Amino acid sequence: MQIPKRYFHDRLVLLLLSINTFVATLNSVLILLRMDSSRADSYIVQYRANLGLSAFKAGGSSTFVSFIFFSLMTLAFSAILSMRVYPFHRQFAVVILGLTLLLLVLALIVSNALLVLR
Repeated sequence: MQIPKRYFHDRLVLLLLSINTFVATLNSVLILLRMDSSRADSYIVQYRANLGLSAFKAGGSSTFVSFIFFSLMTLAFSAILSMRVYPFHRQFAVVILGLTLLLLVLALIVSNALLVLR
C-alpha cells in the first residue's frame, strides 16, 4: 500500500491520528489497571432492564480484553482507510478519523461504566 506523500504532512490528520492513538492507549491502560485477577468471573458485562432482579449478567475478563482488541483494531482500520481515501478526498479522510475518535470515546465510556459496576 502506497501512503500518500502529503498524508503525514497534513496537520489536521496528524492531530486526529495522535488523539485517536492516545484515546485507544488510554482505553487499554484503564481497562488493564481496573481488571482484577481474583475476580475472574464476577464482572458485570450486561444489563437487561426487562429481567427484573436478575438484570445484571456476570461474565469473565475476556469481555474486557475484547474492548482492548476493539480499540486497537478500530484505530488500525481507520488509519488504513483514511490513508486510502486521502488522495481522492481529504475531507472524507478527516471525517473517518473524527468518527473513529467518537467511537473510541464511546468504547472508553462503556468499558469504564461496566468495570465500575463490579
